[in-house]
Amino acid sequence: MKLYYSPGACSLAAHIALAEAGVPYTTAKVDLRSHTLAGGADYYAINPKGYVPLLELDDGSRLSEVAVILQYIADRKPGTLAPAFGGMERYRQMELLNFVATELHKQFGPLWYPTTPDATKEAQREKIARRFAYLDKAFAGKPYLTGASFTAADAYLFVMLNWAGMHKVDLTPYPALREFQARVAARPAVHKVLVEEGLAKAA
Repeated sequence: MKLYYSPGACSLAAHIALAEAGVPYTTAKVDLRSHTLAGGADYYAINPKGYVPLLELDDGSRLSEVAVILQYIADRKPGTLAPAFGGMERYRQMELLNFVATELHKQFGPLWYPTTPDATKEAQREKIARRFAYLDKAFAGKPYLTGASFTAADAYLFVMLNWAGMHKVDLTPYPALREFQARVAARPAVHKVLVEEGLAKAA
């Protein structure tokens, strides 16, 4: 498998999932400003949507949309990053993935653009903060979103918490989320990926 990614983008969640699952993969770095690959190839020719992540499978077919890619990766190694399909535990994880995708990921959208009015940005920060407050309570007594085990949903949430620091969303009121962020960052596979993407220094 080949993952098309951009450092620190939501593709980081898929990159973490690949490393945690222990499946063979390669990566291709995408410049999202110019929409080119190393060497200047047009990324739109590979993914007409123009964004990351994109997962190219061994048969040459391609998958996009991070919440779907995360589940695909998890199902390559059943029982590692997601419960089996059919049970309520899997639907709970899908519920969480959808929450992160729609209530967090998409809410960050306006914060990336310098043309977004300050008032709009502040309104978005307040909306994101309310979602974080909900999750902080949901973490009560649990090291990870669904309990004792790290899952694909945790990889996705971790990226959103990293984005909070980039966009002045204060995590101080959410101790459980801050502990979670540190816990995930300390995982060996996660640290390895962060180093590979230039987001952390090698230990």
